[in-house]
Amino acid sequence: MCSQLRIFMIGMLISFLGTLPLGSLNITAMQVAIEEQVRSAVKFALGVALVEVLYVQVSLQAMNWVTAHQAVFRTMEWITVLLFAVLAAGSFITACRKAGEKKSILLNNTIHRFWLGFGMSAINPVQIPFWFIWSTYLVSTHVLAATAYNSYTAGIGLGTLSGLALFIFFGRWVVLKINAGRRAVNVVVGLVFFVSAIIQFIRLVSE
Repeated sequence: MCSQLRIFMIGMLISFLGTLPLGSLNITAMQVAIEEQVRSAVKFALGVALVEVLYVQVSLQAMNWVTAHQAVFRTMEWITVLLFAVLAAGSFITACRKAGEKKSILLNNTIHRFWLGFGMSAINPVQIPFWFIWSTYLVSTHVLAATAYNSYTAGIGLGTLSGLALFIFFGRWVVLKINAGRRAVNVVVGLVFFVSAIIQFIRLVSE
């Protein structure tokens, strides 16, 4: 029970932090809440979270295949170190840049906000490699076992909803504080990726 709760919390934390950096999904959720109503924004967030959960299941199934082919799995572990390092560097570089102006996303359509969230999330190219990287890392460090996949997925779904909730319910505040908030979030995410890359590297070279 404790291990299931632990992986649930890990999945929720990763997903929550991954939702915080400014992007098309959280900005749209914020704008729906501001320009329309909170109920519509919640529907949008549910559509986003559903696709996130489906993509996580895809990454986990891919992990089952990879773990059955140890040479490929070992290569993926080293690729994970490199990708974590690149993601950390990207986050730090973004944090050091001045925030530019962003165009507003038009919501002048009749698409149900659940399906708008579902569609925008489905065409997001970042999610599958993002979750494949994290799944590789957690499985290789023996944190995530096949018996905890459902808890892991449930945590990710809740983490996505929690992250989007910040933009939905505090959207106006985020807009006013966007420069400082964006920089702080990118620094935190960069540190997470950097520490994870170091841990993974030390583990691989010590085996």
